[in-house]
This record gives sequence, C-alpha cells and structure tokens, in this order.
Amino acid sequence: MDRISRKFELLRGAGRKALIPFFTAGDPSLDATVPVMHALVEAGADIIELGVPFSDPMADGPVIQRSSEQALRRGAGLRYVLQAVSEFRKLDEHTPVVLMGYLNPIEIHGNVRFAGEAAVAGVDGVLLVDLPHEESAETRDVFSAHGLQLIALASPTTTAERLRAVCESAKGYLYYVSFAGVTGAGHLDPAAAGLRLHALRAQSRVPVVAGFGIKDAASAAAMAQEADGVVVGSALVESLAGASGPADAASRAVAFLAPLRLALDG
Repeated sequence: MDRISRKFELLRGAGRKALIPFFTAGDPSLDATVPVMHALVEAGADIIELGVPFSDPMADGPVIQRSSEQALRRGAGLRYVLQAVSEFRKLDEHTPVVLMGYLNPIEIHGNVRFAGEAAVAGVDGVLLVDLPHEESAETRDVFSAHGLQLIALASPTTTAERLRAVCESAKGYLYYVSFAGVTGAGHLDPAAAGLRLHALRAQSRVPVVAGFGIKDAASAAAMAQEADGVVVGSALVESLAGASGPADAASRAVAFLAPLRLALDG
C-alpha cells in the first residue's frame, strides 16, 4: 500500500483528521527546508505539501508568490526540491510528501524523467494547479507508472459533470479549494464549504481535504468537520518569513502547527 493510502487508513482507524501543511521549498532559506519538514512532522503533520517554486504562481496570493520568488532567487529549482525530499527520507520513511506547483517546470524537465527522479527521491504525489483535468490523462499515466499519485483539484465552480470525471480518476486524495480565489484570501465560509464537502465526500472514491482560507486552529477545526483533512499554507509560510536560520524556522513551524493539531484532535 502506498504511503498516502496507508496514512489515511491509519487516520480513519484512529478517528482523526489529516493535517497537511504547505510551505515553499527554499524559503525561508535553502538549508531550512528539511529541518522545517521534520519539525512539521514533530508538530503533528500527517502529510507534507512541499511547494515547487515557480516564477508565475497564478493561483497563489501575495504571501506564497513572494515566497516562491525568494526561493527562486536562492536557486531553489526542481533539482533542489527533489534533493530536499531525498534528504528528508534519510530520517523519515513514512510521512507522505506531495509536491505542489505548476506544470511548466515539470514539462521542461520532462514528465517521464521527472516521475522517475521524484519516485527515487521519495515523493508520493504531485498536485499541479494549472493542469486541467481534461488534459491530465497522459501525465496521470506516466506518474502512476512510477508510483506517483496525481492529486486532483475541485472547487465551488466545478460543474457536476466535471466533478464526476474528477472523482472517477482521483488518486491519493482530492483537494477541495474552499472558495474561488487565490491562496491566502480571507473570505472563507465554513458553512457553505461544509455543505459542498459533505456531498463531495459521498461521491469521491478517495479522501477529500479542504484548503484555501485555513489560517489557524479555529478555521482548521471548522473545515475538518466535513472533510477528511485540512491544508494550511499561506499562514504557515507567513509565520516562517524572516526566520534567522534553520533552527528558528523549525521552531516557528512547530509553534504554528501544534495548536492546529490540538484543535483537530480535540
């Protein structure tokens, strides 16, 4: 059984919800990425979404855009991201790692080459924000051949017909974008999102997690009521900004995430 499926099976058995933090590889510094990953696991992360820096992150708000730009200036390209995952795997063989980013860097690298290198590094899944479902079959097949899950997205504007197709082909888990907008925006409506999540979980063959607009323990707990897990990104990235070094970044990661873990378990 793959790491993602195993993780959700363990969570279901324990009656718990998945906590999935996102941060950008290479920010707040190149040498902080792996320590922050380990710190997040220590604080209760079940899966880590590691952002692949990109020059035009159109689905992201200013916090993650700025983080991505800074990481790129430091030299955090795709090769660096895979090296970071490989280094993380030396001490952690169990926590699933999902790369989140955009199609362009992977196409430049080559889908087959990327999939092979990602699998060797220890990547479990990939979420490509700008890959339309209708054009995803070839990429999904290449990834599946190397044991990688292509994580699908759904949103409040996804049509019923498209949602059926997404649910049929979803791998790993389904990422529900809680509102139409960019990451880090502040107009989350937990009640409206909860209704959509309830219906989506009844239809999906894989667990459904909610992201966008989750900033703290209260919003995480509210969204987890109808989801199998929650993703928190911009608020975590913001909390890491300006860290003085890897140890400080790791300490900030624990301080930010631990209250969310307590809220979900409570």
